[in-house]
Amino acid sequence: MEARRALKIVIKRWWLIALVVVLVGAIHFATAKPTPTFYVATMKFSVGVVPEPKNGEYYTYDRYYTWLTSEYLVDDLAEVVRSSVFAKEVAKRSGLTVPPGAIQASTQTGRLHRILTVSIAWSDRNQLRKIAEAAAATLQDENANFLPSLGGTNARAFLIDPPSIGVRGPGLRQKLELPVRLTLAFIAGLILVLLWEYLDDSVRDAADLEAIGIPVIGVIPKK
Repeated sequence: MEARRALKIVIKRWWLIALVVVLVGAIHFATAKPTPTFYVATMKFSVGVVPEPKNGEYYTYDRYYTWLTSEYLVDDLAEVVRSSVFAKEVAKRSGLTVPPGAIQASTQTGRLHRILTVSIAWSDRNQLRKIAEAAAATLQDENANFLPSLGGTNARAFLIDPPSIGVRGPGLRQKLELPVRLTLAFIAGLILVLLWEYLDDSVRDAADLEAIGIPVIGVIPKK
């Protein structure tokens, strides 16, 4: 019975809930700023080291350690690519007057076994192409210089997927912002409806009279 009564209250004042939802939606669209277009360049590298030369016919574990070292090397290079030193070199090679810090903040990496994925987000497509090409060249030509532990001689990064540029879609927060606001507006409107009913002392039916202790002898039905 309580659920039915609550439903009747909501149906009776549904317009208040609708008003709050529409108002919040209107404010959202009136104050929302256009999302700037961002482009993302993605490239993949196969990373490894050159095996040590063999002197004579004998068994060696060098091949195993070469593969193992390559996986460690991917982990190290993933951090190097996100460093300020790498960003400075990329900015220098690109020939653009862009702050290295912006390149560093826009660069992300991913790794799987001996494959390194580098992604760079930027607002200008032409600038992004130059930055991505500079990053690819830097990683291939200068990677050993960033890892002195390798001796600067046998580190290798092969570009297996050239920079591919695409448009980055809106993030999860942007996608959920309007639905979350409308949901909260609906809840707020529902609370207002229930609060209004709680504060309203008008008598509308027999249940209201019985609630305040007045017996109901009869009810005249609506025509």
